Amino acid sequence: MAPAGLPTGAGRDGARKDHLVVLGLVEAGARVLDIGCGDGSLLALLRDERGVDGRGIELSREGVNACLARGLPVIQGDADTDLANYPDNAFDYVILSQTIQATRHPKAVLEHLLRIGRHAIVSFPNFGHWRIRAELLVRGRMPVTEYLPDAWYETPNIHHCTIRDFVGLCRLVGARIERASALDAGGNPMRFSLPWWVWNLVGAQGIFLLRRRTG
Repeated sequence: MAPAGLPTGAGRDGARKDHLVVLGLVEAGARVLDIGCGDGSLLALLRDERGVDGRGIELSREGVNACLARGLPVIQGDADTDLANYPDNAFDYVILSQTIQATRHPKAVLEHLLRIGRHAIVSFPNFGHWRIRAELLVRGRMPVTEYLPDAWYETPNIHHCTIRDFVGLCRLVGARIERASALDAGGNPMRFSLPWWVWNLVGAQGIFLLRRRTG
């Protein structure tokens, strides 16, 4: 399947538009685990708008403190090491927003997401976007963009991937892509059904709703 549209930037009541897309993927009252939840803005949105039973894991102490200040049940933890402690099918949705590229073992992390939750929602910046390719081709330097804002020596991203890379990883781990979306560099949704290679070239970010294949 090809992605639909994923906008970004500020949205309703100041919410990021990619968070609003995630909001549209989650059923009301669902059990949700948000991994790498940052300051808790997405988890708070899901709680307030969907009434979810939400939990969070965040690596930074600053992020955990911000979540606790919002009244969110968040613990400090590492996606690379702590997901093994969660039982199978413990949540309806496990969310990894803008984090998989910062993990040390993305394949193992994705496998845990599919094991822990009935659904997994994963979003990430697309390193295959044409502007990134042009920056490497013309200037020969690692790009700094709106979605990849850190210099190479400061970035937390250690496994840059493209949309096609992620689709290949989904096939490798036996994940079924239920829905997928992409946004362009201007934050405009892509609403047309096009091959993956097109989204890989013009999509600045991707967001995927996944489910473990059975049988």
